Parts: sequence; C-alpha cells; structure tokens
Amino acid sequence: MCENAARRPIGVFDSGLGGLTAVRELRRLLPCEDIVYFGDTGRVPYGTRSPSTIVEYAKQDIAFLLSKRVKAVIAACGTVSSTLPAHVSSNLPVPYMGVVESAAEAAVLATHTGRIGVIGTPATVSSGSYPAAIRKLSPSARITATACPLFVPLVENGYFDEHNPVTRLVAQDYLKDVKAAGVDTLILGCTHYPLIAPIISSVMGPDVTLIDVGRAAAQRARRMLERAGLLGPEGRGSVEYYVSDSTEQFDRLAHIFLGEYAGGSVQRIEIDSYTLTLAAP
Repeated sequence: MCENAARRPIGVFDSGLGGLTAVRELRRLLPCEDIVYFGDTGRVPYGTRSPSTIVEYAKQDIAFLLSKRVKAVIAACGTVSSTLPAHVSSNLPVPYMGVVESAAEAAVLATHTGRIGVIGTPATVSSGSYPAAIRKLSPSARITATACPLFVPLVENGYFDEHNPVTRLVAQDYLKDVKAAGVDTLILGCTHYPLIAPIISSVMGPDVTLIDVGRAAAQRARRMLERAGLLGPEGRGSVEYYVSDSTEQFDRLAHIFLGEYAGGSVQRIEIDSYTLTLAAP
C-alpha cells in the first residue's frame, strides 16, 4: 500500500447537503478515514438543470476536491452520477465512483418479485441510468421510475419532519405510480431522500424495501479503496466541510443529516474559481 496516498482524505461532493447522508455512512464504515465534503449549496438543485450545466458544475466540484489532494472522489449525487460522462470520470487522477451502480446492486439483491421502483431528480430519471444499471444485473426486472423535483428543495429547506403535511402531500402525489406498479423495492435515487424516508415508507407501505443510495455507496467505496490499497491507517478520522453559499444553512441542518457523526468546521468557497484539468486518456 502507498502509505502517503492512503493518508490523504476521501473527497465527497453533492449539489447541496444531501451528500452528508453518504458522509454519515462513510464515517460509520470507515472511522479512520479523513473526509473532505463539498456541498454546492449556492447552485442546488442540480436535478432541474441541463446535462451540460450539470457536467460543468460537477467538473468544478471535482476540481475543488482535487485541490485538497484527495485520494478518491465520490459523487454523492444521483444527478451527477447519472450525467457525468465516462471520458471525464475515467480520466481523473484518482479513483472515482457515483451512487448508481451500488444502489442498483443493492436493489437487485433486495427484491423478491423483480419489481423495482426508482425515484430521483428529473435529470436522473430522464437519463435512464438506474434502469440501465439494474437491467445489467437483472434483465427481467420490471422498473418504474418517477421524477420527484420538489423533494430536494423541501429537504434543503428543512421540510423533512415525518409529520410534515406539505412533504407528505407531495410524496403521496409523486409515489402514486410506483405504488400502483406493485414494486417491492424502491431506490431512493438521491442522497437527500433518506431524510424523508419515514414519509416515503409510510406512503409505500411496510412491505416495500427502501434502498439508501448513500449507504450503498459507502459500502462500495470501502471495497474500491481496499482494491486500490488506499484504506487509511489506524486512527480517528476528521472531516472538513465546504459550501458555496452561506454556512448558516449548513450549521442549521448538518446535525440532522449527520446524526451522531455531526461536528467539524465549515467554510464557504468560490466554486466558480476552480477548473478541472483532465489527465491524458
């Protein structure tokens, strides 16, 4: 193992604060690892943007993380994971992974009927990335996908209490098609969605298994780092947080996303000043 590289932090980014659910799982699974998190709170949500804008934002986010000398990059964002082209991700100087493949694998393992639902941002659903990943593993799977454009802004603005009537009404409307399809497994195709999982579960019913993409991604990240010989040495890991807008929203909501793993400094950065330079193919 390359000791110097292994001591470097893991980089994680998302369009806003939803990726903190992945950070929570990473801290639980890999307590020795240092983590650098960037939440693009000034430009959230990504899911209603054009593909070209999403790719441009993702490249700036990755460039920032690389400036922090991270040893791997995790796109804790279903929209970016569904949109970033392979010619970008495969030419980064460090290992990269999104959340799509790991969630698809978890869903295929969980389903008993082969009926799988997917909810995500409009960009994620229109990309078809989750159905494609599921069908690679289970060609006979029957998949119902639904875009839920209001979920991210609701979560980012704190509307995630289990009894919140606004979010519950929105969920009932968004989920009617996947519920009618009789799915037994539902991929929460955005790292914001676990914060409203109790509402989603109550709408879908107790027999539907929810797949948390942040948890699945953290498990896959551990395997990726192991294969690359990049697991960090023993010790207690630390976390640095960065956002592109006011830090007040982070301070208000981070403990909700992170639970017992809350804590660490947060700084605001000018994300527009970062440009990604790709390695030669």
